[in-house]
Parts: sequence; C-alpha cells; structure tokens
Amino acid sequence: MFDKILIANRGEAALRIMRSAREMGVKTVAVYSAEDFGTQPVKYADESIAIGSADPADSYLSIKAIIDAARATGADAIHPGYGLLAENAELARACAMTGFTFIGPDPDCIERMGDRAFARSVMRSCGVPVVPGSDDIVVTAEDARDCARRLGYPVLIKPAAANAANVASATTAPVRGVRLVRDPANIEAAYASATAAAREAYGSEAVYIEKYVPGPRHIEVQVLGDAHNNRVALCERDCSIQRRYRKLVEEAPSPAVTDDLRRAISVAAVKAVRALDYRGAGTVEFLLAPDGRFYFEKMTTCLAAEHPVTELITGVDIVKEQIRIAAGEPMGCADRSRFAPFGHAIELHINAEDPDDGFSPCPGLITRFESPAGPGVRVDTHVRVGSHISPHFDPLIAKLVVYGQDRADAIARGRRALDEFVIEGVKTSIPFHRRVLDNEVFCEGQATIDFFETQMGDLL
Repeated sequence: MFDKILIANRGEAALRIMRSAREMGVKTVAVYSAEDFGTQPVKYADESIAIGSADPADSYLSIKAIIDAARATGADAIHPGYGLLAENAELARACAMTGFTFIGPDPDCIERMGDRAFARSVMRSCGVPVVPGSDDIVVTAEDARDCARRLGYPVLIKPAAANAANVASATTAPVRGVRLVRDPANIEAAYASATAAAREAYGSEAVYIEKYVPGPRHIEVQVLGDAHNNRVALCERDCSIQRRYRKLVEEAPSPAVTDDLRRAISVAAVKAVRALDYRGAGTVEFLLAPDGRFYFEKMTTCLAAEHPVTELITGVDIVKEQIRIAAGEPMGCADRSRFAPFGHAIELHINAEDPDDGFSPCPGLITRFESPAGPGVRVDTHVRVGSHISPHFDPLIAKLVVYGQDRADAIARGRRALDEFVIEGVKTSIPFHRRVLDNEVFCEGQATIDFFETQMGDLL
C-alpha cells in the first residue's frame, strides 16, 4: 500500500479522495494555486504545496507542476480525481516515466476511450451494442452526407475528442460541437459548424455521426477492474436530467431499469472492461431507448462526479477500491460479480449559478452556509463561510446526496434537505432542484434526457 498520495485536484473532489485515504492510513498531499491557499482541502491534507498562479493552465492543468510537486513531497502515487487532468493520458504517461503510480487506467486505455469514434469500434468488436452510425471519423462533408443518407435522418454529428474536454478546460463545461441534423439540406453546414467547434474546444476537428435516438435515458454503469482478473459492475445510475449535456441530477438505481435489463447492461459493461483489460474505476455510459434497447455512448476513464449515489446503494467506497487496485491489491468487492441495489439514492449538484439567468455562473464569497443533516443525508463539499467560489473553475458548491429505503423516501428526504440548505452570498441552483423534486414527470420516474427542455423550458 502507498505511504503518500498527491491529489492532483482541488475543491470537493480533492477532499473526497483525502477522506478515504485517511481511513486507509495513507497520507495525502494537497496541491494548490495562488487562489486556493487556505481552502478546506489544503487544511485537511497531511501536507500541501503551491503549484502555480490562479490561472489553471499554470497550476492544476500543468503536468510539469504536478510531477514536480510529487517529487518535492516524496509522494508514491498521484490521484487525478475527476475533471481537470483526470482523463489526460499524458499525465498517466508522465507518472510512469518518472516512477509515480497513476491511480487510474493505463495511458493507452485513456487515449483509446478518449477517441469516441475508436471507442465505438472497440465496443462493437466485443459485442457491446452501439448506436448505429459511422464506422470511423467522417472526414468530408460528402462523407457526412452519404452516412446520414444511409442511416436516415435525424442524425447527430459529434466531436470524437469530446471525452478529453478537461484537457483544455478546468471546468466541466457542456460538450461542444454536437449538431442535430433533421433536414438533408443542412448536413453540409452542420458538418462545417461541428468540425469548427470541435477544433476550437478540443484541439481536433474529428467528428463522427450517429443515428439520433429520440427520448432516451442516460444510463451509466460504474465498473471496476484489477490486476487479479476481477471485474465488477456496481449497478447502474440514471443521469438523464441534463442541461446542454451537463448533468444536474443523478439517481440510482434507474426507475426505468428492470432486474433483467440491469443484468443485461451489467454484462455489457463487464464485456467492455474485459476487452480493455481495464484497471481501476470507470464508467460505461449508455443510452436507453424507449423501446428498451440500450446502446454504448462513451466510457469515462476516471472517478465520476456521480459516484456517491452508486456508493450509497452498493456499500462500496469507490475511492478506496481505486487506491487498492493501483497498489496492485485485489479489489475489496471482488467476490460480487454484479450488484443488486439496496435502497435508492439521489444526487443534486448545488452550483453557484443563477437558474433565472440561463444558469450563468455566480462567483463570489459565501457569507452564510448551513448544510442539511439528519438520516440519509450526505453532503460532499469543500465550502465553508468565507469560501470564495472562483470564476476559473466549475461553480460547484456541494453535492447533496440523499438516501432512502425506496425512491419515494429518497425524494421526500431530498425535499427536506433542500429546505434545510441555506447558502448566502451567491445565487445557487437550489430553487431549480426544488422544482425538479416537485415535478410530476420526475416523481413518476419518467424523466428522459429532454426533461430540461420539456419541463423547464422557461429556464432555457
């Protein structure tokens, strides 16, 4: 087991990892930019080290700064958390070259899954269903037109490198460059627009085409794989409530997934892990169509922000499993090949945003912070009174996670917790989450990925 881990992240993500490491008796190192000195993770860690200015490119996104910090503090391993450099193959490669253990999959795996077009081909080869679409990237407008004609409209044009979004941005910004094309007359213009947006956002203009699946749910399966040939699927979670491809509410298990469907999706997710010889924690993401068919969407090769709901319904500490696997140990839950959920959990992302102004970020100073508590309430946060929400990063204040014996119990608990949650100094998304938990479509378990557009249209 490691003696000391450097956490190459900040805020809530860093603090979450540090807590599990402390329970395992592993020391932690916090890195911080000039703007983050004195924040809760920096205080909590066993030691801390400055890595650069407030500009993320000079600190949290600088591989050299991270490696230099690990060397200076004598760390054994580097945990990237999620966001920032978590899905950066070059960081994983730099760790291997300098003798540090990267707590995550190998760089080749990150690179392969970061190319969505290539990831689709890998999934097809191992028998995981994928959305009908182009076999590879589409390199000309003519190819796009021919592919769309073959598939039938409507189609989606998607950036192939979108999984690597955090390489270029310190925020969890929505996926850019996706274009929905309903009319054949618009395909050339949409292709040109998509490639330009992909190049600007991700440094690559490569795109691929998928058949548009109307009214699906976004279903994720948390997976683990280790060096001892153990592979598990930790049940599914439903992440359908999104705004511009950015997740706002997650729940586990999905109200739309039956026991038989859960087994089928879990088997598909484990096939993906086996095909990749995946080591660590990851998420295989699917679209679930209204007819019950499911299709591979992408694979996230790091700890996911949504992991707490999975932890609550399975009893597995995913961060501890990551650390065990990276240290060469077998995972602690290896004796359970697939997990049946117990209870129900809902996660609400409480952001410093103004829902009445297009969810515009609201950076500023937290002047009052009263966190909910009581049975079945978990709050993952780094914020205290006096904390500053930075304009340079994702405006996340806290992740409010509630757990109940069933879905109705979890919803009632979520309403109660939101009523107790008091944050002043900045506007927050709490009013939006109250509306979601009171929404009839959500309460009936019928929310799909068009929920925001159909149920919260006044907030568009």
